Amino acid sequence: MIVAGIMSGTSLDGIDVAIVDMPSARLLDFRSCAYPAALRRRLLAVSNAACHTRDIARLHFELAELYAKAIPRRVDLIGCHGQTIYHEGRRATLQIGDGSVLAARAGAPVVCDFRPADIAAGGEGAPLVPFVDYRFFRHPRRTRVALNIGGIANISIIPAGARLADVIAMDTGPGNMVMDALAAHATNGRLRYDRDGRMAARGHVNRPLLSQLLRAPFYRRRPPKSAGREEYGVEFLARLLATALPLNDLLATAAALTAATIAQAIHRFSPTPVHDLIASGGGARNPFLMAQLAAFLPGVRMSTSSEFGLDAHAKEAIAFALLAYETWRKRPSNVPSATGARYAAILGKLCLPPR
Repeated sequence: MIVAGIMSGTSLDGIDVAIVDMPSARLLDFRSCAYPAALRRRLLAVSNAACHTRDIARLHFELAELYAKAIPRRVDLIGCHGQTIYHEGRRATLQIGDGSVLAARAGAPVVCDFRPADIAAGGEGAPLVPFVDYRFFRHPRRTRVALNIGGIANISIIPAGARLADVIAMDTGPGNMVMDALAAHATNGRLRYDRDGRMAARGHVNRPLLSQLLRAPFYRRRPPKSAGREEYGVEFLARLLATALPLNDLLATAAALTAATIAQAIHRFSPTPVHDLIASGGGARNPFLMAQLAAFLPGVRMSTSSEFGLDAHAKEAIAFALLAYETWRKRPSNVPSATGARYAAILGKLCLPPR
């Protein structure tokens, strides 16, 4: 069965599409399509507290059209995460990009809206990728952490010899989101992110500011827990800019915050010493950020998911292809130990194409 996995992350960069052969999970094709600048501005506008329901409804349909155009070939099934515009773990979540429109345009069944079933089961609705992390990275003798650094950073802790119920997962805090916003501010929107961490590398970490940021209660909260643009969006950016520090220093400090909160979560919540950290997502391509993280985790072997046959850039899109396949087979794919759900749930809603 050929399945397309579509992922639009919290960073609002664009659309990732992975074409996957199931059940082997072999990647056949992958492509990324950046959002047009005007569309990205509109998505940012509806991701903040004050917005018009008309704008959300229109984007809900418009995104589905873009998703369909981004799929490079005919497929048997589509798993579409959609674009998160609001997430409040255990209470509410909203991903837009209508599945019925996508199914009609692509001519294939669509599994979409994955998170509500986990929230209905009492969970955070996130993270959902631990099901895939367990499949790819479990080891009989080594404790491993799968790390994805998207807009938000999240980890799956997979103890040596773990059962699925032993996996511990959580959002750790900001991933690229804060750094991306600072880079855009520093360049008047010319850059969407700090390529290779070059601007951050020219700055200095402001230790007093970093210490202040690390005092946020979220970092001490025990998992399950999830975060989003609500915590690290425009208000957080305004807080940083109000310090009047040089922007390169703010970028260096934001990178250190991402690295420190990832490392703290691993130190606090892994039941056994960690042998391997397996990174993926856009942040894995930031040498400055990864060097900061390595400094916080001495003795841990650093690698990327590509070394394990799971393309580091395509991982989350692949994950939603796998989750859609599980739903198609009527099998649950949330991980209650990761999300806090009371039971394993079949995720998503199925939208069928016209005959």
